[in-house]
Amino acid sequence: MQKSIVEAINQHIGREFGAAYLYLSMSAYLEGQNLAGFAHWMKAQHAEEMGHGMRLFTYLLDRGEKVVLEGIKKPAATFGGPLDVLEKSLAHERIVSASITALYELAVKHKDYATQHHMQWFIDEQLEEERTFETLIARLKMAGDKGPGLLMIDRELAQRGGA
Repeated sequence: MQKSIVEAINQHIGREFGAAYLYLSMSAYLEGQNLAGFAHWMKAQHAEEMGHGMRLFTYLLDRGEKVVLEGIKKPAATFGGPLDVLEKSLAHERIVSASITALYELAVKHKDYATQHHMQWFIDEQLEEERTFETLIARLKMAGDKGPGLLMIDRELAQRGGA
């Protein structure tokens, strides 16, 4: 593998783990706001991001490359409510999507077909991630982030598996 691709994947592993850490912090905040369903949903999101990081971790090892883990930035601990959490999550997912696109483009440039194939899964996953957050944001805006509508969405989010 090209050194630049290995370095980019290692950096992206950090982004995935950083996203997981951010979502775990958001979960703690939401739990403190008595929104157990939102907190549960963000814990599941944390687990999903950890899985993404490990998928890349394993890919590098399978290709005979070295995994180099870097420090993860301390995430925010307070937010302006559940809508703010979701909007910040979407913004973060868009950063992750841009990183994945850049990785894919690097693989194309170096004709690394295995990495292109591997990154296609992440491109598809990011489309789903962004759409999910966009939908939740739209629904929360319709229901309002206070009162019965918020509690209805909170109850629904508590049903998500994978946390």
